[in-house]
Amino acid sequence: MSTEEAYVKKHIENKVATIEFFHPAHNSLPGNILAKLADTITEVGQNDEVLVIILKSGGNRTFCAGASFTELISINDEQTGEKFFMGFANVINAMRKCPKFIIGRVQGKTVGGGVGLASAMDYCMATKFAAIKLSELNIGIGPFVVGPAVERKLGVCGMSQIAIDADSFYSPEWAKQKGLYAQVYETTEELDEAIEEFAQNLCNYNPEAVKEMKQMFWRGTEDWDELLNERAKISGRLVLSEFTKKKLEKYQ
Repeated sequence: MSTEEAYVKKHIENKVATIEFFHPAHNSLPGNILAKLADTITEVGQNDEVLVIILKSGGNRTFCAGASFTELISINDEQTGEKFFMGFANVINAMRKCPKFIIGRVQGKTVGGGVGLASAMDYCMATKFAAIKLSELNIGIGPFVVGPAVERKLGVCGMSQIAIDADSFYSPEWAKQKGLYAQVYETTEELDEAIEEFAQNLCNYNPEAVKEMKQMFWRGTEDWDELLNERAKISGRLVLSEFTKKKLEKYQ
């Protein structure tokens, strides 16, 4: 494993805030990184100097591997399980409530909770390497917390297809057809150029109009604070099941 340390960092330039997260285990997300990510999104969203947010991860070929298996393995009670899965809920809700448009940069494969993050972007751009998979069913749980965000983007049909077919990666082209990705590029360099140009163009819009449009796009999600909390309780219970414990033993 890489000796690099996990981080969440932000950079603000020309009214564009870039938030980047990283974890040496394929950008998996432990609780502390999820908490920092949610706090950073909320903080930047309240910054009047910022008009647009870009959300990205470090590294080349993996955008996000989803939940940290190391942390999942260590969960021994429902309260701890619920708290862990609330980490994903808090990030999605921070993105939902943020008054700025969030542009997603998905440079590589994304799994589980990572698909949830991509789905919660307001506009998501990717490379041809950015296949997606909802793998939760493989370990005896399901995409309960990220499900509402994924369903909002892919529809019930698309979400249920990848949730049930938990072994398969679905291509970036499939994800684009379903509405998850707005554009798919050949290289990361092309992706970065397109995102930079797009973000700068968005800075020319009226921030008040953007705020109102964001609320319009997310209409119908006002109950997500409660809904995602209930979903986190389901995941927190299932992660303690004998089935899941046996599955997770393989990763120790």
